[in-house]
Amino acid sequence: MKSCSFSPISSKDSNILVLGTMPGTKSLELNQYYGHNQNNFWKFLFTIFKEEFSNDYETKKALLLKNKIALWDVLQYCDRVGSLDSAIKNEIANDFETFLKQHPKINTILFNGQKAAAFFKKYVHLKKDYNLITLPSTSPANAGISFQSKLDQWKIISTF
Repeated sequence: MKSCSFSPISSKDSNILVLGTMPGTKSLELNQYYGHNQNNFWKFLFTIFKEEFSNDYETKKALLLKNKIALWDVLQYCDRVGSLDSAIKNEIANDFETFLKQHPKINTILFNGQKAAAFFKKYVHLKKDYNLITLPSTSPANAGISFQSKLDQWKIISTF
């Protein structure tokens, strides 16, 4: 099954870029980043930035922009059955050269999981130095690490 990523959520003021690998089946169905209700991405951000949690997608996007966070995926296209990153084949990366030129304030790139970081390192060759940080995946498939341990590591996002 051919999958296509979403457009980035960003503003000219974004100074952090969070990168996932590719939206899962539920996210694609809902047309929302991290749309699966068991994915902890949005729960983490609302908790870290001390905001009342909302399921409203516009509120979620506003939280990102308010905190100067851009959100995108490493991959633009891939073949995948299901939602697991391990099932990704025939992947094509997004155009980071253009995106980063359009967002010159970005100096930190956070990866939502090891696979996002691995695909980025495989396909993207940066001309500028960025602070690259790999965080534990917020996916429910990443059950080997506790919610609290993942949240503690994700708190780094509030320091930039």
